[in-house]
Amino acid sequence: MLLQSLEVYKAGPLSVVAVGGREVLDHLDLAECRDELVQLIQTHRCQTLAIDLTGVQVMPTGLLGLLASIQRLGVEVRVYNACAEIREVLQVTNLDRVLHLHDVPMDWN
Repeated sequence: MLLQSLEVYKAGPLSVVAVGGREVLDHLDLAECRDELVQLIQTHRCQTLAIDLTGVQVMPTGLLGLLASIQRLGVEVRVYNACAEIREVLQVTNLDRVLHLHDVPMDWN
């Protein structure tokens, strides 16, 4: 399933989303991303949201804040395959305490 900003690999209680497939996520509409994620969560009664950042090198910090706000909706957010730079931002902002970080090959098909 392809939403405007996100590619959904799997939808359900565990939903898996990719945020681009490109190195720099500089043209994301954060309001649109939030709306899409909230719709996905509500429609599929999502309890865990897995975000695949494979290949992403730069992303707006607002997207990290958006993921933290999704966590406050009672949904566990897991971030997969964040590069070293994104991990560093998560650690400096203490978001690594809220967003669960994982490094694994992603094959959700």
